[in-house]
Amino acid sequence: MRESVELKHIGLIMVVLAWPSGLHAQTQSPVGPVQMPPVTVTAQKEPADVQKLPVSVTAVGSDTITNAGVSIVSDAAIYAPNTNFTEFTARKISNATFRGIGSSPANPGITTLIDGVPQLNTNSSNVTLLEVEQIEFVRGPQSALYGRNALGGIVNVSTRRPSLATWSGTALVPFASESGLGLQGSVAGPLKNGKVGFSAAFDYAKRDGFTTNSVTGNDLDTREAFAGRAQVVWTPSDAWETRVIVAGERARDGDYALGDLAALRADPFTVARDFEGRTDRDVLSTTFTTRRRGGRMNFSTTTGVVSWDTRDLTDLDYTPVPLLRRDNSENDVQFTHESRFASAPTAPIRLADDVSMHWQAGVFLFTQNYEQDAINSYSAGLISPFIDFGLDQHLPKSALDDVGLGLFGQATMTFRERLDVTLGARFDQEWKDADLQSFFDPPLPFLPSSVVAAEKNFNDVSPQAAVAFHVQPNRTIYGTFSQGFKAGGFNPSSPVGNEAYGEEHTWNAEGGWKSTWAGGRVTANAAAFFVDWDDIQLNLPDLNAPGQFYISNVGAATSRGVEVEVSARPYEHVSVFGAVGYTRARFKDGSTSGGVDVGGKTIPNTPKQTAVIGLEVARPVNQRLSIAGRAESVFTGAFEYNNANTARQDAYSLTNLRAIVRSERLMVEAWVRNVFNTFYVPVAFEYPAFAPSGFIGEAGKPRTFGVTLGVGF
Repeated sequence: MRESVELKHIGLIMVVLAWPSGLHAQTQSPVGPVQMPPVTVTAQKEPADVQKLPVSVTAVGSDTITNAGVSIVSDAAIYAPNTNFTEFTARKISNATFRGIGSSPANPGITTLIDGVPQLNTNSSNVTLLEVEQIEFVRGPQSALYGRNALGGIVNVSTRRPSLATWSGTALVPFASESGLGLQGSVAGPLKNGKVGFSAAFDYAKRDGFTTNSVTGNDLDTREAFAGRAQVVWTPSDAWETRVIVAGERARDGDYALGDLAALRADPFTVARDFEGRTDRDVLSTTFTTRRRGGRMNFSTTTGVVSWDTRDLTDLDYTPVPLLRRDNSENDVQFTHESRFASAPTAPIRLADDVSMHWQAGVFLFTQNYEQDAINSYSAGLISPFIDFGLDQHLPKSALDDVGLGLFGQATMTFRERLDVTLGARFDQEWKDADLQSFFDPPLPFLPSSVVAAEKNFNDVSPQAAVAFHVQPNRTIYGTFSQGFKAGGFNPSSPVGNEAYGEEHTWNAEGGWKSTWAGGRVTANAAAFFVDWDDIQLNLPDLNAPGQFYISNVGAATSRGVEVEVSARPYEHVSVFGAVGYTRARFKDGSTSGGVDVGGKTIPNTPKQTAVIGLEVARPVNQRLSIAGRAESVFTGAFEYNNANTARQDAYSLTNLRAIVRSERLMVEAWVRNVFNTFYVPVAFEYPAFAPSGFIGEAGKPRTFGVTLGVGF
């Protein structure tokens, strides 16, 4: 049955795109200068051809971002194998998992960088994408260059520089199902030709919810947000460039669409609440970068300040009975700075006649100040029949301060233009302070309060070694061996004895093959990996504190798997793409979680298989008019919700379609996502206090559709 469903999805893609691709096939011979465009990435901090690097990278470029309707990072993640994002309907929480490795929002295992600025908390990483040039999903430990919290990989987001020669602009009005409405605009161009460029972009979007509260009949998970970004680029000479980028987002969303897992599956998109809450988020960031290109050495700096505030109010018992509510406020301010030196691309150090070396080295500094005040309000009699009045529990009221230093270096030696040997390492040191409080208001002598003031230091050295052999100019075989680490720290709230958690370490071995075929019309890459990690950190629900999660070291694990990515351009205006990933991630014997033996269990939120297949056609009708069609089917294998593997989501697939008509100035776009209205529950967790099934979860988006009208110059 599952096979027939998958064939149906793939078959629809072929039918939808057969007409334009067939027309094109009659008029275009598959011989000639038709090639896949070259892809340059900065996954290793220096621009490089993705086909030459000894690392697994999926680059999603600006054309795909536009043509596929990518609006946040997780929309693009479907193109990267063995990648999964756990997200709630409220946009503040977005947890990435690569090859089984992930963690909590406050201590991610995969760090997102936006224009070189690492987002130390995921609350600021899944913002609306504006003027984005490329998104890179880099899998495998990247700690040798990026340090803390990159042991699973990184997500590297690069925004577009404004033109220094011509002005351009767009205005878009999207209409969508669930009363979706928006307005998007951008403008970019030179303030001084060849010297100073400016760009600005904004996005406003709102929609009704997908989930109905059966008690009131209201939509629960509504969304509304405004995002903006402005940038100035100054190039006083060919050697110097300075960028200043200011970005912000104001989101005012509805409540979490959480409900009992069994009830949600029996009656999709329906929950019962006596209270309807909301989730608010404000994010503001400023980025300042400089770059100097020299004859023998380049120098660059990246400085970023990110500030965010969130507040979510929710019916914490998720029932129609007034039992428990939560008012959770969080705020965070981070400062990061990196200074980096590197050899110029055309001026490597000559170690011998046939041996050259490229190198880079740098220093990284950061501070982070995080505060949380979560108030759980209990109804009279809920805690004890002898308490006939309401109680507010501050769980937690906490402040976490973090200061860190990193020193890194990497060198790549090239032998006879065929063999690259890369060695790198990074030293990281962190100092963490915590002020953790938990108390009831009004205070009662038989209800405990807790005050913890503590500090810890963490340090680590992360090495990396890689070998890449260029069998031919367009075929490379490589192997890497690297160590990654995730910093330890403090939980704002946790069960007694779990206030602090230790570092997590991984060893990763990977071998791969990157190739280009058919005169540049096909690229095919494959990789096999093995990950062994200790003191694994997982984000666990505190069963004694509803709505609160904490990080705990639960033992050891291994992950092994393979990845295959293929892209082809058989004709000038036709592109075909596909990717398949397989991951087997399991806890080692002796691992425990919450006192339960989880040895041999599958790591949660890790699909065993992921796959995507798609086609895109962009065909000019005449000199002023073009049409484009895109279709893709995305497969997600079964995965577990919890460490004990007592609840899971079965395998499912989603199909997306999009068609665009463009003229010189105007654009009309129509799209459908989740064409077959597949029902699935991508996120669920244990909640025995109030959920009859023991789990609560949220349904994934149903079928949605829309039309966008645009004008540009």
